[in-house]
Amino acid sequence: MPEMRFIVTWPDGQDEECYSPSLVIRDYFEEGSRYPLADFLTRSREALTIASDRVKARYGHACSLALGQLSRIEQRGRAFGDPQAEVQIKTFLL
Repeated sequence: MPEMRFIVTWPDGQDEECYSPSLVIRDYFEEGSRYPLADFLTRSREALTIASDRVKARYGHACSLALGQLSRIEQRGRAFGDPQAEVQIKTFLL
């Protein structure tokens, strides 16, 4: 199962490297695009849940790395008060 990393730029300008055990992230985000925070969180939740489910289907257990990444994204997202603040998908790292 091909894993990937992707760099996001948060509304405060900080970059963060994120992990996915699946390339499904590319179905939910476009490199270089900006997303309102609420939309970014929804897309992240859907994509990383699918990625974890794919690991479960193949190996018999959910992907703790994907679920942990989702938890970190959601926690970081709560730090911003404006749901329209934008998050940019800076790049994909394969």
